[in-house]
Amino acid sequence: MNDVPRSTAMAPLSRGDISLTAIYEVSKILSSSLDLRLTLREVLSILSSFLDMQRGMISLVQDDGSLRLIAAHGLTQAEIDAMRFEDGGVTLRIFVTGLPIVVPNIRNEPEFVARNSTRPEVDTADISFIGVPIRCNRETLGVLSVDLDRQVSQPHFARDARFLQMVANLIGQAARLAQLVEGERKELMGETRRLKKELAGKYKLDSVIGTSKLMQEVFAEVHQCAPGRTTVLLRGESGTGKEVIARAIHYLSTRKDGPFIKVNCAALSETLLESELFGHERGAFTGAHTERKGRFEQAHGGTLFLDEIGDISPSFQAKLLRVLQEREFERVGGNKAIKVDVRLICATNRDLEKAVAAGEFRSDLYYRINVVPIFLPPLRDRVEDIPRLVEHFLDGFNKENKRGLSVSRGALAVLTGCYWPGNVRELQNCVERAATMTMGSVITEASFPCSQNRCLTRTLHQPMLRDIPVVAAEVVPVSAPDAFDEPILTESAGAAAAYNTPDLPSLDGRIRSHTPATADSVGPPQNERERLIWAMEKCGWVQAKAARVLGLTARQMGYALQKHQIPIKRF
Repeated sequence: MNDVPRSTAMAPLSRGDISLTAIYEVSKILSSSLDLRLTLREVLSILSSFLDMQRGMISLVQDDGSLRLIAAHGLTQAEIDAMRFEDGGVTLRIFVTGLPIVVPNIRNEPEFVARNSTRPEVDTADISFIGVPIRCNRETLGVLSVDLDRQVSQPHFARDARFLQMVANLIGQAARLAQLVEGERKELMGETRRLKKELAGKYKLDSVIGTSKLMQEVFAEVHQCAPGRTTVLLRGESGTGKEVIARAIHYLSTRKDGPFIKVNCAALSETLLESELFGHERGAFTGAHTERKGRFEQAHGGTLFLDEIGDISPSFQAKLLRVLQEREFERVGGNKAIKVDVRLICATNRDLEKAVAAGEFRSDLYYRINVVPIFLPPLRDRVEDIPRLVEHFLDGFNKENKRGLSVSRGALAVLTGCYWPGNVRELQNCVERAATMTMGSVITEASFPCSQNRCLTRTLHQPMLRDIPVVAAEVVPVSAPDAFDEPILTESAGAAAAYNTPDLPSLDGRIRSHTPATADSVGPPQNERERLIWAMEKCGWVQAKAARVLGLTARQMGYALQKHQIPIKRF
């Protein structure tokens, strides 16, 4: 009869439609999270709503090969704790054989009756059991089993077994994905621990090359300040190793297990620097499609290294000052205050005192970051470290390029005699360039561009070097590394003339302290430049004689003349 209109009556869902809906819901749950225990419990809850299920269990194989209950429905905690699969049983048989098992009535199954301690309902109800293997790529990963109440409905065993097998296949794919993700996570964590251990060893101060007195003083200061959270300001010329020292401070501190985040302030504009340090909210500006954490947030619990801090703009200095004072900030485009626990290490090659006096750098920010200043000496002031640095850089080059180069004593003499305006970084580049262009197995004097008057540094500073003559070489003994048998004699003056730069340290104190009292009845002028001219005129513009009058070496005299741009008169 068709008396009821289709618009007012809905046909009941078929068993196939119900199964399809259940599989759809299961797939959504399994794809919603990588927390396998949580998702599998929800899967069993879904199955209980589509089947007349009294209880269900999902067991998965572990790394040691044992089968363990991962999720359960309808079991008490005591029943879950008592569940074991080592002594055999239907579940273990399904796992071993990889075949499904259907028991229409477990009351009639001796194997179940013998294990009724976990099934108190066996004596009072008719229970059917269906267990299917959880498989993925022809490998059995576990077992899905359910108890169906025969008093509520008559199970269709073949149909229900096929349905549960489809669900088990989905579970198998999710379990395998979770295994892969967990394996990669463990691998990444292991690699992270290895790298942290390697970095900690690399940046320990006993691995930082420097046996000179000046560097030993730096190491002592680092060891003294590293354990605390006090802000450190690293000062020195470009290329003196400020980042290396900053990392050493981090790995010697209690924050060594936290992140070390570096930001080069000079490389970013003010707008980009603000977003880089503080982060931004979604939609804060054009192109901000997602929320982004800044470097302060990333460095939480660790160390933030702000390189070239002397180059930030005055307006941004005020924003940075607030963060350092309050230890909190807002992201760009946000209004929520974010608190952070960060140790700050700053670095600069600028004269911050002059910048403060000129109004280019805020005095309050200066005092905030200049709590513990550490001055890194230029390479020219610690020439005794050059041989070991050369050895270190050459060893790294040999390992990376599978070569066996060595350096001659003459080549070391050239290197130790250079001025090195780029300091350690320039020395490393020079060694690598010479090693790359050396055809034989030994780096000699001829391997360096300065031997062909093609020195890049001299070309760079040519305007300052036009009028500076080459004077007689000064012989300076330098202790060589263990690889060399005897001291190295440094031909310093000639090389120094080739590497002089305008950025020279003041020699005023040295000139005054070394000027003989009897040099002139009237006495030399007090001004450094006038004193240099006075000495040169007194000695007939012979640079070496003037140096002896002032108590300086020929090299120091050349630096001072260059610094004050005093042209040499020729007769």
